[in-house]
Amino acid sequence: MDAASDTAETLTLDIDGWEGPLDVLLALARTQKVDLKAISILELVEQYLAFVEQARSLKLELAADYLVMAAWLAYLKSALLLPRDPEETPSPEELALRLQLRLERLNAMREAGARLMARDRMHRDVFPRGAPAGLRTVRQARWEAEIYDLIAAYGRVSARTRPVMHVVATRPVMTLEVAIERVGRLIGTRLDWSTIESFLPGDAAGGYRKSALASSFVAALELARQGRLEMRQKSPFAPLYLRGTA
Repeated sequence: MDAASDTAETLTLDIDGWEGPLDVLLALARTQKVDLKAISILELVEQYLAFVEQARSLKLELAADYLVMAAWLAYLKSALLLPRDPEETPSPEELALRLQLRLERLNAMREAGARLMARDRMHRDVFPRGAPAGLRTVRQARWEAEIYDLIAAYGRVSARTRPVMHVVATRPVMTLEVAIERVGRLIGTRLDWSTIESFLPGDAAGGYRKSALASSFVAALELARQGRLEMRQKSPFAPLYLRGTA
């Protein structure tokens, strides 16, 4: 029964120049062991159509394989008969080799698919357990720390719990009211432009000098807004000059 089935699924040709299976003819044509010029393509097509017509239960992919083989044989024969450009058109031997490799790759994919489909299926060949038992997970902590990690952790905890005491250091500052009174008093005795540093106390130094300079600058802006003095600066970060208005 199996031998008869294999025979029914094999396309055997009986044409001028060849008698035998189509795949063997293609293999011999690739190795140039058969003369393709003596094979009738018309008889090949007629026998292929008759083969497909008689085998009603033939698998579609098998018929497609034979169709590709027959088409490649026709193409190989046309390549032998017609002149070709060696730089653009591959040789008939190379084309036949490509076809053989593609057919082998296709057959490998089909076998892999058949092996996958033949595996055991859940709920058909194998069945899960009716009452699956759960797995209990046991976790055991293992702590690893060096002396630096312990000291750093203790420092963080101690910093969070230690009471915080804010001590504001007393610094000598010049208030804005004092600066306005001083600049307003001195600006009346200056007839020409004077730098803002000349309005600072002579004994001002360190942080008190910075505070006096900042307060004097704000005081100069306020007096300029009131129209009691004028301010001039030639360029950014250049000395600032003050002069009383007439």
